[in-house]
Amino acid sequence: MAASEKLTTTVSTKGQVILPSAIRKRRDWGAGTRLQVEDTPEGVLLKPAPAFAETRPEDVFGSLPHSGKPKTLEEMDEGVLAEARRRHARD
Repeated sequence: MAASEKLTTTVSTKGQVILPSAIRKRRDWGAGTRLQVEDTPEGVLLKPAPAFAETRPEDVFGSLPHSGKPKTLEEMDEGVLAEARRRHARD
């Protein structure tokens, strides 16, 4: 699709708009894709909606219970590497 090519669509009586397939394919927006709609001075902007709500570390820090002494960075790295090896071994 050329950048200068103008695509048009129509708003249905239910307020629905069909996006041209060239745009849906280029953006990889299949059926069920959630989009954010933003009204801008230039027009309406559609963006993929984030899968999860934005959170800050302080919002979730300590949300999982843990007993015992804290793990060191080295212990965490070893654990991640061991899990990666375990998952790779079963492939």
